[in-house]
Amino acid sequence: MIDEIIQNALHEDIGDGDHSSLSCVPENATGVAKLLVKDEGIIAGVELAERIFKTFDPKLELDVFIKDGEKVKFGDVAFEVKGSSRSILSTERLVLNFMQRMSGIATQTNKIVSLIEGTDAKLLDTRKTTPGIRYMEKWAVRIGGGHNHRFALYDMIMLKDNHVDYAGGVKLAIQRANEYLKETERDLKIEIEVRNEKELQEAIDIGQIDRIMLDNFSPERIKAVINTIPDGIEIEASGGITLDTIRSYAETGVDFISVGALTHSFKSLDMSLKAKYG
Repeated sequence: MIDEIIQNALHEDIGDGDHSSLSCVPENATGVAKLLVKDEGIIAGVELAERIFKTFDPKLELDVFIKDGEKVKFGDVAFEVKGSSRSILSTERLVLNFMQRMSGIATQTNKIVSLIEGTDAKLLDTRKTTPGIRYMEKWAVRIGGGHNHRFALYDMIMLKDNHVDYAGGVKLAIQRANEYLKETERDLKIEIEVRNEKELQEAIDIGQIDRIMLDNFSPERIKAVINTIPDGIEIEASGGITLDTIRSYAETGVDFISVGALTHSFKSLDMSLKAKYG
């Protein structure tokens, strides 16, 4: 999947040729460029950058000074790349596009993880990702210390509010999901989203689920119901959770807290790839 994303991105950016570089840079010219950090946060995408460089030109060499997941500040140099000047120029923007976004996600994830440190709750991402590059964004979440929820629609059954409404209720949704798994001989976990205490009790009564998501429950409401959920069923909190309230959610005893903002509302880290000369 990573290789496919890289190939698609290179094709999108280069097309039939990087004519800026081809027109003015000699074919046999070589150079060195440094990845200069111009912001503060958690670096992410160094490993991916090397893969992009090597995919485009296997002869490019990377000297890595700062690894994925390490803290960076203004003026730090994450790595140097050397080899064909044309190759460096042709891959520059793609590397920066990914690294800036991945580092922004990793930085935001790391900040939120620190807010729930010391509790048993794990921070989860969601499917609220940029179409086509989900793997990279979920990779950045892991680099920042978070955990991945399901990757896509095919690797878990997640019965959300619309599924429940279209199915005719919590009980029917869970029953049909289990029947589907049996009929198709699939081994997938089942999670159901509940919006209120009535739906929660219905889910508990029927069972046959692996996780319950408490959607838009306040910490107080979670504390009131958490002990009614049987052991063996994981508990996830989601919806309406902010930086100011996430600690109180984590302290309720839930297993997971999912935050869509990890991948849809982040600030990219500023960085540039600067040619070294002289």
